[in-house]
Amino acid sequence: MNEPKFVHLNVHSDYSIIDGLSKPEDLIIKASDLNMASIAITDYNNLYGVIKFYKTAHKLGIKPIIGATVKFISNLINNELTTLTILASTQEGYKNLILLISRAYQKGYINNSHVTIEKKWLSELHKGLILLSGGCQGEIGKILIYGKLTLISHCISFYQKYFPDSYYLELLRTNRDNEENYLNLAVDLSLSTGIPVVATNNVCFLNKEDFNIHKIRIAINEGETLQCSKIQNHYSNEQFLKTPQEMCDLFLDVPEALINSVEIAKRCNVFIYSGKYFLPKFFTGNISVENYLVKKSYEGLKKRLSIVNDKKNIQYKDIYIQYKKRLDMELNVINKMGFPSYFLIVMEFVKWAKDNNIPVGPGRGSGAGSLVAYVLNITEVDPLSFDLLFERFLNPERISLPDFDIDFCMEKRDKVIDHVSEIYGRSAVAQIITFGTLTAKAVIRDVGRVLGYPYGFINKLSKLIPLDPGITLNEVFSQGSELSNLYKNNEDVKYLIDSSKKLEGINRNVGKHAGGVVISPTKITDFCPLYCDEKGNNPVTQFDKNDIEHIGLVKFDFLGLRTLTIINHTVQMINIKLNSNKQSIINIDSIPLNDNKCFDLLKKSETTGIFQLESDGMKDLIKRLQPDCFEDIIALVALFRPGPLQSGMVDNFINRKHGREKISYPDEKWQHKLLKPILESTYGIILYQEQVMQIAQVLAGYTLGSADILRRAMSKKNLKDMSKQRVIFEEGSYKNGISKKFSRKIFDILEKFAGYGFNKSHSVAYALVSYQTLWLKTHYPAEFMAAAMTSDMDNTEKIIVLVNESLSMQLKILPPNINVSNYEFYVNNDGHIVYGFGAIKGIGKNSACDIVRERKKNGFFHDFFDFCIRMGANKISRRVLEKLIMSGSYDCLNKNRNYLLKSIDDAIKASKESLKIKSFKQDSLFGLFKNELDQVQKNNCINIHDSKKNNLKNEYQVLGLYLTGHPIHQYLKELKNYINNLTLSKLQFIDKNKMILVVGIIVSINIKITKNKNRVAIIILDDNTSRLEVVIFSNLLNSREYLLKLNNILFVKGMLNVNLIYKNFKMTAYNIMSLDDIREINIHKLTIILNPKKIDDLSLQKLYIFLDQQNRGNVPVFIFYNTKQTFLNIKLNKKWLIKITDSFLNQLKLIPGYEKVKLDYHKNHFL
Repeated sequence: MNEPKFVHLNVHSDYSIIDGLSKPEDLIIKASDLNMASIAITDYNNLYGVIKFYKTAHKLGIKPIIGATVKFISNLINNELTTLTILASTQEGYKNLILLISRAYQKGYINNSHVTIEKKWLSELHKGLILLSGGCQGEIGKILIYGKLTLISHCISFYQKYFPDSYYLELLRTNRDNEENYLNLAVDLSLSTGIPVVATNNVCFLNKEDFNIHKIRIAINEGETLQCSKIQNHYSNEQFLKTPQEMCDLFLDVPEALINSVEIAKRCNVFIYSGKYFLPKFFTGNISVENYLVKKSYEGLKKRLSIVNDKKNIQYKDIYIQYKKRLDMELNVINKMGFPSYFLIVMEFVKWAKDNNIPVGPGRGSGAGSLVAYVLNITEVDPLSFDLLFERFLNPERISLPDFDIDFCMEKRDKVIDHVSEIYGRSAVAQIITFGTLTAKAVIRDVGRVLGYPYGFINKLSKLIPLDPGITLNEVFSQGSELSNLYKNNEDVKYLIDSSKKLEGINRNVGKHAGGVVISPTKITDFCPLYCDEKGNNPVTQFDKNDIEHIGLVKFDFLGLRTLTIINHTVQMINIKLNSNKQSIINIDSIPLNDNKCFDLLKKSETTGIFQLESDGMKDLIKRLQPDCFEDIIALVALFRPGPLQSGMVDNFINRKHGREKISYPDEKWQHKLLKPILESTYGIILYQEQVMQIAQVLAGYTLGSADILRRAMSKKNLKDMSKQRVIFEEGSYKNGISKKFSRKIFDILEKFAGYGFNKSHSVAYALVSYQTLWLKTHYPAEFMAAAMTSDMDNTEKIIVLVNESLSMQLKILPPNINVSNYEFYVNNDGHIVYGFGAIKGIGKNSACDIVRERKKNGFFHDFFDFCIRMGANKISRRVLEKLIMSGSYDCLNKNRNYLLKSIDDAIKASKESLKIKSFKQDSLFGLFKNELDQVQKNNCINIHDSKKNNLKNEYQVLGLYLTGHPIHQYLKELKNYINNLTLSKLQFIDKNKMILVVGIIVSINIKITKNKNRVAIIILDDNTSRLEVVIFSNLLNSREYLLKLNNILFVKGMLNVNLIYKNFKMTAYNIMSLDDIREINIHKLTIILNPKKIDDLSLQKLYIFLDQQNRGNVPVFIFYNTKQTFLNIKLNKKWLIKITDSFLNQLKLIPGYEKVKLDYHKNHFL
């Protein structure tokens, strides 16, 4: 390649976040297309994209230059922010650049928005760095433009001292304000001081026509529309990746600026090492890590086997030999691949967690297939018992890092990360960064907003994007969607989509990996830069998990699993009770896996709250499968996925289990005796990835390592690799005496099922957690449900489900009680679940814990005023008092919630007065205060009536459910005449193609606009047995919307819609009616029964006057009373036809002589 004429040294990728449009890889590809020999990446305040940039550059034979654009505050020009571009010229310079960027984040942001370095850091970390002055926005640039020439010598002296041959005046010609004026001044300064100049283009996008898209990108980051965006004025359409010739033409009058760009590029020679892994040192004393791993593994093996086998047993020796053979194989692979430290590190922090009562999951992912992990107590899954493969986890024929995913209790996961930080040093431990990108749905919304389109228009288009994770706009169009038609026929849609496609997938923001933690052998900053939050805390690596692996750092996954928290809370409650009764406590890791009671519960699909098994679709699958052994639970976890559900595999599996389909290994026409042992547990179905590997091993002579490579090729559907593997499979099978025709067919079957195959190691580990929750729910239902509710206190919808499930299990739930409740749910000595304060909306944990603490210290609260005085106004706010009253927490002290609400001001005043009196230490004053307080309470009680209906409304507001009653209860007897006992909980058992009538209280109303600009209502009905989502389309909604009010009773006539995969359902309404409406249709007679002992002419007159004042309807009225002398049953004439309402029935009760009413009903006419 000829000597380049120019090299771009100031280039931003989309990792700049605030600007930059191109992926680092695309920058390199474009540079290659333009025959560039070298190019830099200088993203804004970060090195996020460096590794991707570097790898692609080396792949395409382009020299990568690594740098960053930073800002610092200049005290020479009134503390203004100034720009500087820093390039690493040497390995030391690269490390210094990492330190500068990391320090900028670690010291915290300026005004919570700007990340800046400090100029003085450059004096300490100057070696191996080249600085470009920042053009007009740089320190010298601003001094020149402001005309403060007296500051020049002071300013440049710093750079000349620390960067004598590595500081360049940066020149740009991008048609932005002040550039040409600055350029002339900078060239003059160069001539007078000898500081060299260099040309750059501050590249932010690849092509000139991308400028408008770049402006949209800037406005998205600002949160503004294009019209209101201010920062976009700082950019121009000239900031594209110009060819070297274009740059030469642009700087024809300053040739030295072009030459210097090439010279700088020659000086920048940074190499980023890969292919080697850097693990922290694990202290093993005088013994090598390899031997220490062997030692700990054999110690663990003996402990594991001694628990399940008697050493005197004749079979023990055979078992030990079997396990020893597997253990030796694994240890040999681990030590040869250089990963003994990895296993020992994981062993240590898992052991620490368990020793410190932090629940750890039994395993997750392919790591559960390792015997070494099992004997080191990293996992609780015996891989030999479940035929799990080590090679699925660590393949000696495909060098890659091991990757244990460890589940910890959600509440205590951070303690384990803190422990690791203490052990290896806080500077050596960090979590891993992730990048949020503009997805198909998000980019439509963001771009539409920036372009100023109406919300309805944007929302309409966004809703046409399926919810499938990772789906792209091109994939949406390839499916021939409605969006495609709009695109063809609507110019606005076309412009919005075209703009969105160019922005789809670019980096939008940064985040933190769910569980990834890096532990480095030395400081993290010896390998990669750090990113921190606004206050300089919570460090994460600036390289994502793939780039971390590329540079050789090892990722450990510390994942939080809520179910472990539930199990832990449940076991704690159980063991406290068992201890108090002097009974043996339970160990959840030692429960039997063949408990018939558990499988009886499971087969009934009563799996609400059970890990992985509680969705409606899973419940339906359980009903069909009728699992009766632990292997079936393993299969359930693997089967309940869209692939198997849609492929028909699930039906085959179920039919084979129940004898409705012949079991074949794997196909009726293509069977082999070698396959039966592999497929027997799954009824001949290839369900697990491990089965694919084992079939390749026994039929075609693959090693398990090479079989794993085959599995990966099949799952990725790599045609080139697949054709190679087909040949290997056929040739290997032929050597084993298997015909090519048979091997071809088996390969085809494997290829088909490999796409659906699931990792059995993961399935076993998660099935174990499922079984543990099932066992706890079976044997200790109250404790389990209480723990489950505690874990979801911030999720009202889940609490509702769990409460309903508890009630269906005949468990009693006590409402919140100021003298009984804790922050969490718990089970009292009577076996009842006590509602937790934490599930009351608006009651923070601090307030709840303060209440419990005071109660434990000084005893029960005697009344509401006693509570307020003891807690003090400084601890409990008015808002908290209101929520506690509305929830019924004070019902144990005073059931009149209305009175308590009206007493809040007096109670707060009393609390403050009490504090004053106590400060004076005058007992006599306190006695007077107490007498006065008693009088206030008596006065407040007078004529304050309570309303059950209002109480329930308030209760629902703060709990999200009705606990002490339900608005529908008072109507239950009447409602049976309309709905024939069809409660919402029974809908799962009825014919889905039948028109039905349901009733419930409206607890949620959501009105949306459809793509056709029609209104649709989505409401939730609650009848105290379950909830149902109802969709009401525009025609019905427009005529009956007045019926949709929260807490109203609503009758809905309609049909159920069922999701065929997940089996959850909702209803489409054909008609809706109020209770008054349905009464009018179905009640054909009202009989008012009077008490003959209380009736006289005056009371009858009052009754007739009352009836005369009522709204006319179509229900005839009869008056009935019976004495020894008189039997009277009078039908009033048509003048007295009335409308039955709650108001009418309630007022009727106040008429003298009233005893009761009797309503006669037609058969339901609404249906």
